[in-house]
Amino acid sequence: VQLQASGGGLVQAGGSLRLSCTASERAGIKNTVAWFRQAPGKEREFVAALVRASRHTYYGDSVKGRFTISRDNAKNTVNLQMNSLKPEDTAVYYCGAGGPITSMIRRPQGYDLWGQGTLVTVSS
Repeated sequence: VQLQASGGGLVQAGGSLRLSCTASERAGIKNTVAWFRQAPGKEREFVAALVRASRHTYYGDSVKGRFTISRDNAKNTVNLQMNSLKPEDTAVYYCGAGGPITSMIRRPQGYDLWGQGTLVTVSS
């Protein structure tokens, strides 16, 4: 396993969860790590990304101001802190790693390594 996503669970609306994406040595050399999510019957949606070289972060419009992506270099982990959760945040969350050009950062095609996904359920 090259990417391991964890931290999902059931939370009430307004609550918080913290997801973690732990990378193997091979995955750890990728320049960008991102979180995407996919709800039943919907396409995979961009959530957030962090570029190692520039430390630049990107967020999807629906999570901006509520979610924060960060890196723990000592643990080779990228975390997604999710606050003020809403029922519409319910989805399987996937972390991906790759070296996409800027125009591809928000697209799943920009990533060649993926974790197995972790389910987040937000109840109303």
